[in-house]
Amino acid sequence: MHKQKYIFATLLLLGSMVANGQEKEAVDLTPKVHGTIRGKYEYQSEDKEGRFEVRTARISLSGKVASWVNYKAEIDLSDEGKIKMLDAYTQFTPITNLNFTLGQMRVPFTIDAHRSPHLQYFANRSFIAKQVGNVRDVGATLGYTLNCGFPIRLEAGIFNGSGLTNQKDFWTNNINYSTKAQFFFPRGFNLTLSAQKIKPDQISVMMYDAGVYYHAHGWHAEVEYLYKHYADNAFDGVHALDAFVNYDIPLRNKFFTKVSPLLRYDYMSDHSDGIRYVGNEQNEAGKLKITDYQRSRLTGGVTLSIDKPFVSDIRLNYEKYFYANSGIPKTSEHDKFVIEIMTRF
Repeated sequence: MHKQKYIFATLLLLGSMVANGQEKEAVDLTPKVHGTIRGKYEYQSEDKEGRFEVRTARISLSGKVASWVNYKAEIDLSDEGKIKMLDAYTQFTPITNLNFTLGQMRVPFTIDAHRSPHLQYFANRSFIAKQVGNVRDVGATLGYTLNCGFPIRLEAGIFNGSGLTNQKDFWTNNINYSTKAQFFFPRGFNLTLSAQKIKPDQISVMMYDAGVYYHAHGWHAEVEYLYKHYADNAFDGVHALDAFVNYDIPLRNKFFTKVSPLLRYDYMSDHSDGIRYVGNEQNEAGKLKITDYQRSRLTGGVTLSIDKPFVSDIRLNYEKYFYANSGIPKTSEHDKFVIEIMTRF
């Protein structure tokens, strides 16, 4: 009952603020279409095998229907070969710096997992962004930005826990939640703290994340740490780390606008997706098992950026994996060269 009262009170507060009125103003209601295409070639040097892949083919539609109401719908036509609806939400901004969002979205959690594909620095995502902290769900969030000499962005949300495809007949007495605070300090420094509770099966999982970055004078240096705790000692806690540095060098030729050498180290201990298995089959009679073995990775490379007329990057990376003695690499997680072209329009 307390959860239902909290949700009702939040909606009532939002309604009262809207009722207080917004000044009418001219608003551009024209929908905006954006897209991201990422094509790549990967060559695994140990296996001497390669492949071409379209990793991302996203199309999004966004815009406003009023000065304080906006929307977004985004679909990926090739998310690892599958069609997926990613974002589908409406956002209200009843007063300045306060917004309420209802729909399907990426939950407010971590730094790197929250980056869209065109904003990623490397061809392949970090372990935090891909395996450990990558969550999209259906729910509602409340966000507020305040300024106390520097901007602070606060976000909190509650979610079904059903994921993107299991909504029709999904009913639950359990609510997942996520909170995030971003401190935008002067001179390009940022501190981001976040926490999230999920329940993929019958075991509650808490995740805590802290990250800092510096972004100025052509440099971007970032360190992020995530800890994942499983209730009832169902699985050992997971530690994940992502640290990288990128430096932009402007160019004056007619084709490339800048070149960016970059280097990353990321690590993840043995990880479970929080679902019970018997053998390799999901089963309520089973237990949590290792779905991603402990490993670390060193990634180096260079990004060549084009900006005419689309935002486009050519990403050249080499990934070196390090597994513990008991680690079993997945098919696509061996040492590899990656050439990726990303285009954003």
